[in-house]
Amino acid sequence: MKSIVKLLGTKYPIIQGGMANIADHQLASAVSNAGGLGLIGAGGWDVERVRSEIRKCRSLTDKPFGVNIMLMSPFAKDIAKMVIEENVKIITTGAGSPGEYIESWKEAGMIIIPVVPTVALARRLAKQNIDAVIVEGTEAGGHIGESTTMSLVPQVCDAVDIPVIAAGGVADGRQMAAAFCLGAEGVQIGTVLLAADECPIHINYKNTIVKARDTSTIVTGRDSGAPVRVIKNRMAREYLKMVKEGIDLHELEELTLGSLSKAVFDGDTEMGSVMAGQVAGLVKEIKPVKEILDNLNNQSLEILKEKSYE
Repeated sequence: MKSIVKLLGTKYPIIQGGMANIADHQLASAVSNAGGLGLIGAGGWDVERVRSEIRKCRSLTDKPFGVNIMLMSPFAKDIAKMVIEENVKIITTGAGSPGEYIESWKEAGMIIIPVVPTVALARRLAKQNIDAVIVEGTEAGGHIGESTTMSLVPQVCDAVDIPVIAAGGVADGRQMAAAFCLGAEGVQIGTVLLAADECPIHINYKNTIVKARDTSTIVTGRDSGAPVRVIKNRMAREYLKMVKEGIDLHELEELTLGSLSKAVFDGDTEMGSVMAGQVAGLVKEIKPVKEILDNLNNQSLEILKEKSYE
């Protein structure tokens, strides 16, 4: 099995999460320059916005980077074609199966790494000529599944013969080392990068992450089949109160409409959707991306080297 760093051409086996409205060219290029794989998170952006981000990223780094395509986006089909035109070499996908695009992407020489929340989807995609899978546990921020990283990663490792990348619950070297012990070849990180100097979110959002504790996150949207992990705030509490009262889906959608943008761009950390994983409580200060990645990698190697059962 080819190692992740050889597959991706990176220094470290670390991938940046494709966070919608957050993972722009600025963050992606910083991660790539620091030795990881930076990703432009297409999210709900249209084709030309994503194309612009790709070109800006290329102007800032000569290292490998990729694009994350959210398959539920109305622009997904057009973006799937555009990344071929722009000669993007690495694609990750979320919110669905990329099956219909795999053949054309492989013909273009792309490396394809879907995000999966279950063993069944990982096994099905592994038969379709993908290169690796990102296995994301429920500890992660944003849209999540139900299984934990600790339980899901080794089950997927046993089920497929391609590299597995662990996501959800990784913010320091201890967790990165644990991912390797579970059978993963690399990790994907998101929450810890929210507190990076180069992350383009509002300072209020960053400070909310730094102040978070172990109990600071909550999951909304389970009632609608689209669970999302966020920092507890007024919006999240109102949402859950309305669900308990049986308020219809339309009113719930009105409450959450544009809530991520409110947090990311306006710094509204009370009525905005402050997406973050359970590891937010481990993020204590705002740091440069390079320091975050160096610390993750070096600490994990030291732990794996020092641990002994003699």
